[in-house]
Amino acid sequence: MGAPHGSKPVPVSSQVIERLKNISSGTLTTQLFKHGLKQCFLVGLKPLNPHCAKFAGEAYTMRFIPTREDIDTYATLTPFSNPDNLQWDAVDQIGPGQVLVIDSRNDTRAASAGNMLLTHMMVKGVAGVVTDGSLRDGQEISQMAIPAYAREVTASTRLSYHHAADLQVPISCAEVAVYPGDIIVGDGDGITVIPRHLAAQLADDGEKQDAFEAYLAIRMAAGEKLYGLYPPIEQTRADYQAWIKQGSDPARAVDIRAEKISG
Repeated sequence: MGAPHGSKPVPVSSQVIERLKNISSGTLTTQLFKHGLKQCFLVGLKPLNPHCAKFAGEAYTMRFIPTREDIDTYATLTPFSNPDNLQWDAVDQIGPGQVLVIDSRNDTRAASAGNMLLTHMMVKGVAGVVTDGSLRDGQEISQMAIPAYAREVTASTRLSYHHAADLQVPISCAEVAVYPGDIIVGDGDGITVIPRHLAAQLADDGEKQDAFEAYLAIRMAAGEKLYGLYPPIEQTRADYQAWIKQGSDPARAVDIRAEKISG
């Protein structure tokens, strides 16, 4: 579960998760690449509400298989727990700070969920919802205060094409392996999956990279040449350290970069 195969899951503190939320997806994927993980970004998934797109939390997984007409009928939607409707169990069981990650087989023809289920999870404090398929009620979800990512919006009910077959098992989402307990980080660009045993290391290294690259962007915005600045040569790294020793705050570089670029 979110750790190397056969090993015990590594605890991840809420502080680490909060720090990861503020690290850019580009930095996270670069740091993951340094650890040999070349593709942990869920390509093609977009937030339905771009103003509610920054989050991080532990993965709670759900796996869909194709629907079958003799099982997935309207009667499946009973007001009680039903072994043929694990989706309701997932929405009921998922806890605060977790992220519902749905393997919809990249099939966008039917919705993975809609605004009623998302409203219930939002009130419970669920950190986000991610599917490599579609969501329905897109207009409503685009106004909700819960991060929700999908490929498309459709009005077709899940029962048309999807059957919820498993909860809390390893899944594929947008062709990326997701294990229960992995740390899911979202921003305006999309979703990154972090194996939980790397979470603390990525929080440390990611913050350092974001601050350093913000410093580089300040110099780039001032008109300096590309070569030698990015990727940085040793002199550029030394300049950065001298800049810090002069009393400059590395974290402030991020704000300065934003001001220069927007200005």
